[in-house]
Amino acid sequence: MDSAVLTQQTSRMSTKLWPPSKGTRLMFVERITKNLITPSIFSRKYGLLSLEEAEIDAKKIEESAFHHANEHHREELFSDGSSSVLLYAKRSSKFMLEVLRRGPTVIDSTTLEITRDLNKETVFDISGRRRSFIHTEEAEELVKPLKSSCNSYSRICFSNSSFGVGAARVFQPVLASLRNQLKEADLSDFIAGRPEAEALEVMGIFASALEGCQLRYLDLSNNALGEKGIRAFGSLLKSQNNLEELYLINNGISEEAARAVNELIPATPKLKVLHFHNNMTGDTGAISISEIVRRSPLLEDFRCSSTRVGAEGGVQLAESLATCTHLRKLDLRDNIFGVEAGIVLSKTLNNLVNIVEIYLSYLNLEDEGAEALAIALKESAPSLEVLDIAGNEITAKAGPALAACISSKQFLTVLNLAENELKDDGAILIAKALEEGHGQLSEVDMSCNLIRNAGAQHLARAILNKPGFKMLNINGNYISDDGVNEVRDILKGSPDVLGPFDENDPKGEDN
Repeated sequence: MDSAVLTQQTSRMSTKLWPPSKGTRLMFVERITKNLITPSIFSRKYGLLSLEEAEIDAKKIEESAFHHANEHHREELFSDGSSSVLLYAKRSSKFMLEVLRRGPTVIDSTTLEITRDLNKETVFDISGRRRSFIHTEEAEELVKPLKSSCNSYSRICFSNSSFGVGAARVFQPVLASLRNQLKEADLSDFIAGRPEAEALEVMGIFASALEGCQLRYLDLSNNALGEKGIRAFGSLLKSQNNLEELYLINNGISEEAARAVNELIPATPKLKVLHFHNNMTGDTGAISISEIVRRSPLLEDFRCSSTRVGAEGGVQLAESLATCTHLRKLDLRDNIFGVEAGIVLSKTLNNLVNIVEIYLSYLNLEDEGAEALAIALKESAPSLEVLDIAGNEITAKAGPALAACISSKQFLTVLNLAENELKDDGAILIAKALEEGHGQLSEVDMSCNLIRNAGAQHLARAILNKPGFKMLNINGNYISDDGVNEVRDILKGSPDVLGPFDENDPKGEDN
């Protein structure tokens, strides 16, 4: 066969949206179950299902919806599967609505018997204590359970405390003796209020005690680390080859500190969760973080929000994410990427077909960046549940691309387009995109978008009869008093889903 033809056929096959993977189907069952046990206008009228009954019904709903959609797909030989995904969502919404209107039924107890795992990992956790400085004498009391020869502790949590050098030395030999059994270590917020020299010494003591532990989880958040702190933990970081979760939140991580993290963690082949939030990383630091991302092919949850990353660093991060084909959650909020980084990220999204939640608010994307991302998301991420693109100076010009994307995301639960400039024209397009299907939708935020009466009323009608819907926020717009009353009348059957109007300006500027 001609290689060009084969390439084209392979390309077409790689973008097919049907059938959903086994993992996607299981995730959908969980989502249906959650909706069935969430209080709503239906549960108030017909009763709330128990978890056990909801789990049984959810499986039946999904199986039936899948069967209908699969039969439909067999009749469309050259379809990309998008119409089958839409039918899958519509059927599941229809069946779920029938169950909600049926209400709970009496089920024989033997049917509900569930085998539960009682072999929970044992956790040593002192974070629930009153926040205080831990001195030597108190440490000697606290450490006693860890000294027991028959303990099976695999997780330690020292958060919400402040260790001095004396207390750290009490724990050091005991933790060293548990190296072969410890799998998770939470050392977040454990040196607060200590002078820098003492804090660094405490970090070094804990690092040497835990060096060689094959941890799957490590949290060093909420410690004023900087580069010195990162290097104080150097021996621990260098010894880690099996990390699955790493949290470095609010650590004062500058570009130098980010470079140290990249240098000290040799390999992250198993890393699934990586969180850098509220740091001073900047563009140069983002380049170091992108190197870690490139070495993490199994990454599922990446957060690099509020890190002062601009266009150069944003481009590097966006390109590095292209290798993370297992990514399910992406949070890049509150940076200064700009249009260029947004466009590069849109190209990366073509590879991220497993994305379920994406947070891209306050990135200075503007219309051009938002349109590029919307077009890319429309063709990928079939199971998208959360789309947050607030505060990006998006106008009605990008409305058609956004609406087309939203219309295709039938599993969407949360849509946040707040603090843009969509006005009525954009709001009406979004509302029409939400009208058909979208049975899982629970929250829509269109606040602060220069919306008037027409846009508000279209949005209110769009979320009618969504069984699990919880909140429509259209506050901070230019809706007249009569317009507010019209919206309330449209939603009179479920008034609790409508947010407040305390920041609405009925005499706002002309559109």
